[in-house]
Order: sequence, then structure tokens, then C-alpha cells
Amino acid sequence: MKLIQQGAEAKIFLGKNIIIKNRIPKTYRHPQLDNQIRIRRTRSEAKILTKAHALKINIPKVLDTDKFTIKIEYINGDKLSETLNSYSEKKQFKVMQQLGKQVSLIHKNNIIHGDLTTSNTILSTRHTDTPNTEHRINQVYLIDFGLGFISTKIEDKAVDLHLIKQALEAKHFRSPDHLLGQNHENLFKHFLKKYKWEDSDKIIERLIAVERRGRYKH
Repeated sequence: MKLIQQGAEAKIFLGKNIIIKNRIPKTYRHPQLDNQIRIRRTRSEAKILTKAHALKINIPKVLDTDKFTIKIEYINGDKLSETLNSYSEKKQFKVMQQLGKQVSLIHKNNIIHGDLTTSNTILSTRHTDTPNTEHRINQVYLIDFGLGFISTKIEDKAVDLHLIKQALEAKHFRSPDHLLGQNHENLFKHFLKKYKWEDSDKIIERLIAVERRGRYKH
């Protein structure tokens, strides 16, 4: 078992085709309260992942849980925070459209990611064999719902969009030819092309208000 990530909330281990996420104790909290919080957050994340998987959304499958630990399917692929900039423009736009589609599905089902960035998205390539040829299918997966929750509020969904837009602006502002430009704007436009469902226009409209509030804070 290999430790691949350690954050403020959890340690992430990689085994054979499995990810183990263990929520770590917080010494500044009372032990009983800390246990309650970690149990509640672990159960909540597992519930969200199970719901999303049942809806055929591209997320890792939950394999097992206990009080503080979730065991989930390992999704092999490119973490977009590390690889998106290296793709051709055509591939970047296609990936962003796939991401927009997956986010529209979670929002349609009132699932809020809570930390929607390219660090929490993976492009996985699956090989399928047919007579005389081999096909590669690229699929975008959403991972790490540790800050996720269930909500019907337009505001919460708009904040998710604000997070991914900020991530694109911070990390993916260069075009594939490495010239300075507004590549993040094009990426987000393609994201919105597939972010389509009955409430999407309301959420995009609310996003403008969320961004305006953010500017006023600086």
C-alpha cells in the first residue's frame, strides 16, 4: 500500500486497483466530537459516490466503507491539472465538453462537488477490441467528493461552476502553442456547451452574481 497524497482531511493510499481514503484525527478537536465528524463525513461521501455511480455518472465505484475509511475503485488516467495544457486545442475542447456533461449530470441530481477543479478530474482511456481493429475511448471522471453534499440550491451549483472557472484561469490560461492568451475563457465556453439541463441557464446567471461578489471582496 503506497501513500500517494496527504491533505488536511485525509490520507490517500493506492493498492492494487484500489484507492483507500482514511480520514485522519484532528488533535485540536475533542476526541468524541472528532470521531463524530469524521464518521459523518465518511458516510456522506460514500453515500454521494454510491448515488452518482447508480446514476451512471463517471465517478469511482465504492467498494467498501467503515467508520473513517472509504475503499474505492482506482481510475487510471491523466489528472487534468497536470496534463490538460499538453493536449492539442481540439482535445482540450473535447475534454472540457465531456467535463461539462458530467457536471450537468451531478447538478441535475442535486449533487454538489464542493471542490470542482482540474485536480479532481481524470481523463481515463479505455481500450475496446473489435474485429480487425482497436478503439480507444476517452472518458472524464470526477473524483474526491470529500467536500461534496446534496443541495437543490441554484447558488451551490453556481459556486461549483465558479470553482472550475477559477481553476481554468489559474492553471490553464495558456493556449496549446504556449502563447499567452485567454485560453481559459475558450475552455470554459466549451464546458458550458455541454452543461445543459433544465436549470443550467439559471445557474449560469447566478454564476455572474457569484463572480461579482468575489470581485467586490478584493
